[in-house]
Amino acid sequence: MKLLLKYLALCFFVNNPADLVPPASFMWKNVIFYLVSGCIVEGLIADPADGSLEVFLRAIMAFSTVATLLLVTKKWHYYNQLYTAIFVCENFIMTLATATEGLYFWLVMAHNENAEEISISLGFFLVGWYIAIVSYIFRQMLLFRMSVSIITAFGYFILTYGIPMMAMDI
Repeated sequence: MKLLLKYLALCFFVNNPADLVPPASFMWKNVIFYLVSGCIVEGLIADPADGSLEVFLRAIMAFSTVATLLLVTKKWHYYNQLYTAIFVCENFIMTLATATEGLYFWLVMAHNENAEEISISLGFFLVGWYIAIVSYIFRQMLLFRMSVSIITAFGYFILTYGIPMMAMDI
């Protein structure tokens, strides 16, 4: 539990992911949580089968993107630490996204006229926070300048969410 709390602190821009060394069981539990929570959120938004496929494509893209980034920067030894840090924070954001979906449902049932605007605003906030977290992780772990870490985090987001989404639209 202490390790999880240290990783969750990354979501609030505390701790250095390079200092956190996760055991294999912790890493795989995060991957499983990522896949299950992603399938739940995508199942609420779209067809569960298509959503699940998209989540698995996102996981493949995430692993591939982290691997490519670390091979290019010649810091392969950070692979487990980097993907675990990103996945823990992404799991946290995904949990908040699930709560946002629940809030949207509740607002619709309560006939709130602004339900859609509130839900979309929270979604944009969560995406922005996610990019900021990933940028922080890249900056701390790979010692990137702020601008490079933001651009890399945005590129990571496009690769892990955009490409699977486009593949599902084909």
